[in-house]
Amino acid sequence: MTVTMIRMPGIAGLNKKHNFVLLVRDADVVGAALRQALAEASPEERPGLERAVALVESTAAATESGLRARWVRSRLAAVGFTGDITSVAAVRALRRAEPQLSLLAAVQLQKEAVAHPE
Repeated sequence: MTVTMIRMPGIAGLNKKHNFVLLVRDADVVGAALRQALAEASPEERPGLERAVALVESTAAATESGLRARWVRSRLAAVGFTGDITSVAAVRALRRAEPQLSLLAAVQLQKEAVAHPE
């Protein structure tokens, strides 16, 4: 599954101050490919492929806000932030990790991360 921050200035109301994190869910494509491989697998390959299918299916079941929360934590970790996720410092660190985020978007993402603890 891929999580990408995309600015969409061509859409009315979205500009540098209004941006968002767009989730691109490709787990269904990966899951289908794994299920096809599992159908054609030798007995030796089956256990690993069965585990891979289970992992993809569990990831695909994650909510969008949960995925955004995970993305926020990964971006905070990327800049070395280890403090309180509810703090102003966390918002600053998130904007340092993703400079194109507006303050409003960073605060919204922070709220989602707080609402979805690890």
